[in-house]
Amino acid sequence: MSQTRHIPVMLQRCLDLLAPALEDPAHPEPVVVDCTLGLGGHSEALLAAFPTARLIALDRDKEALRLSGERLAPYGDRPTLVHAVYDELPEVLARLGVPKVQGVLFDLGVSSMQLDEADRGFAYAQDAPLDMRMDQSTGMGAAEVLNTYPPGELVRILRAYGEEKQAKRIVSAVVREREKEPFSNSARLVELIRDALPQAAKRTGGNPAKRTFQALRIEVNGELSVLERAIPAAVDSLAVGGRIAVLSYHSLEDRLVKQVFAAGAANTAPPGLPVVPERYQPRLEQLTRGAELPTEEEVAENRRAAPARLRGAQRIREEER
Repeated sequence: MSQTRHIPVMLQRCLDLLAPALEDPAHPEPVVVDCTLGLGGHSEALLAAFPTARLIALDRDKEALRLSGERLAPYGDRPTLVHAVYDELPEVLARLGVPKVQGVLFDLGVSSMQLDEADRGFAYAQDAPLDMRMDQSTGMGAAEVLNTYPPGELVRILRAYGEEKQAKRIVSAVVREREKEPFSNSARLVELIRDALPQAAKRTGGNPAKRTFQALRIEVNGELSVLERAIPAAVDSLAVGGRIAVLSYHSLEDRLVKQVFAAGAANTAPPGLPVVPERYQPRLEQLTRGAELPTEEEVAENRRAAPARLRGAQRIREEER
């Protein structure tokens, strides 16, 4: 089941970016981390492409771990699947006794399973309970956010996380409606957004609810604050020569990844030093010029690849403590 509906995004390019680190003779049994296991498409490809590699894969969604466990079972004890959010990578590696790794992959998109299963409430195209939690065992769902957050906070979330220009108009309608009856299902919210937006705003950019749903999902799962911790932690976990590849799906994620990679690749010496001491030298080398995009062919085959942006970097220096 999982294989039929899940097409991993930019798969070959991710494998190519990580290959030099995972085929390095200096590391005959490399460790690669898939920080976003999902349905296991990238993980399965990593295990198949690099037969001596050990895989550590994280996901906060227990159902994803169960399905991927079945999918990766043929690889025996090479994969280790862990129920964790990706900013918990340092603790996971410490618990497993792994000091440094050769490869790290992030695919930050919402998993196909979460989008496809109606009762998770991620998709605006079908009516479902407004949940959106990636880990359904903890935290508050999207309905609770909509029903309880002050109007100013909702406006901030829609603007910051959804880049929604009509945030005030949408939130005014939400506040008016939630006083009559609390929100519970996605269809009512989609209808409200359609009614609240001016005609011109409805003509561009696909489903008018898309940006609001993105904003709620990011808030419910704390995605950007988690990512702010996770990308630097992943870079820290790389051995010298190790590589990281990150697939982002909206500009907020991509900007964050870009900033971390740029900072790591920068010379931090004060200006005017005749010789730059080791501690100021870059510790990363960027492997992609800007963000790489999927090919037109891939987007034609898999529309979920359309917004993807891929960046890669290599660790070139140890941190001086």
